[in-house]
Amino acid sequence: MAIWHLHHGASRPCNITLVSAPQDVKPNSDRRMPALVLIIALAGVLLHLATGWRYGLFRDEFYYLACANHLDWGYVDHPPLSIVVLAAVRGLLGDSLLAVRLVPALLFGVLVWLGACLARELGGGPFAQSLAALSVAVAPVYLALTGFYSMNAFDLVFWAVAVLLLARLVRTDNARLWRPLGLVVGLGLLNKISLLFFVFGLAVAVLATPLRRHLKRRELWEGACLALLLFTPYVLWEMSHGWVTLEFMQNATRYKNVKLSPLAFATAQLTQLNPVTAPLWMLGLAWLLFGRTGRRFRALGIVFVATFVVLAVQNSKPYYLGPAFPVLLAAGALVVEDLSGGPRRRWVRPALLVLLVASGALTAPFAIPVLPVEAFIRYQRALGFTPSVGEKHRLGPLPQHFADRFGWHELTEEVARIYRALPEEERANAEIVTRNYGEAGAIDYYGRRYGLPPARSPHNSYYFWGPGRERPSVMILVGWSTNEVAPSWTQVEVAGRLESPYAMPFETSSPIHVCRGLKVPLEMAWRRAKMFI
Repeated sequence: MAIWHLHHGASRPCNITLVSAPQDVKPNSDRRMPALVLIIALAGVLLHLATGWRYGLFRDEFYYLACANHLDWGYVDHPPLSIVVLAAVRGLLGDSLLAVRLVPALLFGVLVWLGACLARELGGGPFAQSLAALSVAVAPVYLALTGFYSMNAFDLVFWAVAVLLLARLVRTDNARLWRPLGLVVGLGLLNKISLLFFVFGLAVAVLATPLRRHLKRRELWEGACLALLLFTPYVLWEMSHGWVTLEFMQNATRYKNVKLSPLAFATAQLTQLNPVTAPLWMLGLAWLLFGRTGRRFRALGIVFVATFVVLAVQNSKPYYLGPAFPVLLAAGALVVEDLSGGPRRRWVRPALLVLLVASGALTAPFAIPVLPVEAFIRYQRALGFTPSVGEKHRLGPLPQHFADRFGWHELTEEVARIYRALPEEERANAEIVTRNYGEAGAIDYYGRRYGLPPARSPHNSYYFWGPGRERPSVMILVGWSTNEVAPSWTQVEVAGRLESPYAMPFETSSPIHVCRGLKVPLEMAWRRAKMFI
């Protein structure tokens, strides 16, 4: 059995080059996926499931679980699709860490497989498909974004499927593909509105390439209407809630996110995609934009460039561009397959695969919890790595995507201790209010075993779920400093503090207060505390 196929036989040459005479690009005639692709995808899923338990649930996962208790057509910081899926998963499998992490782990496997599908659609043979799949699998950004439950894991897959449909549409000139493309875009927007960047890039590509003749085709507009129809319920929710997501994005840009220059944004892609893959995706972009055999797919390169420009000038977080890279990796794999086709250059193929696996082994601990926490801290120090953050927060010994998995159980235990210490008559009318949704979500998740009441928070969608009782006798406030709390209460007592060496420092720097005698109406205090960020 040949290593690249599930059956006997040699691969068909693709004759892909940046300089050859123009020729039609046809997809690989064998529709069966190379065995190595399936092995890589399965290995990635198993790696996630085998390591995901180490550091506990991530801050946003607690919030997503809370959102799943309040199903709606929208939320302050995301559309509803990923929440509906999570509610279904919880109904079937429960809300254990393994149950919550199962879906993103499977989505990683799907993304790896889609990378190979993109290479095949562009005309790649078995090696190109396997190389594309492995390049996706060793990219830290994809490992990290599928290492916990969030809309980002779904976004990667929706974007890849949309690009795959676009590639097939370009290759076949089959206008009927606009309809499934509209379906995917509509569902993708119901998951995360950042897919609008793809829509913008697609619009530029249609106008700048021969695809513009499809503007006269009914199917394109049917696909656009289908996408808009699917997205409409969320838009109506935004309208009825005062366009809160715009407020959220403005506040995040102004107060939370670290601003990056376009150059810093571009160089960050080298590390988040794995430096070893950089020549691959650069070759892929060049082939899509300038290659004679790749010119049919120039629209795919234009989509990437347009998306990059918009994100770079907006000071976006580097990982926002991550979903746009699989097609570049796939195109680059085609170029490498062609360049290494001669008998004297065949050694390049296994050497490149080994190099990618080795680089993936080196970078994986920075993306997912492969190592125990103390071992990881020693590892990053040995490599001279300093944790970076995309937000304006001071870091401890761990990067934020790891630090946000620590301290939550300890926080809940401390709040439960304080709650139990209250007089019985106060406990019956007490409220727990936290500064951010991570604290509230963790208390809601772990607090059930301690008999705690539901937590409240003015942060993002928790704000709409209300402050609780109109006149609580006492409030346990989590996450505010004494100076912030004291002016609003007649009696303020510092009752405890989170102790965790690995949690984000801002979580351990603020005490937990027991407060009595609110000086202003609760509704007014709630409006003042509102925080969409």
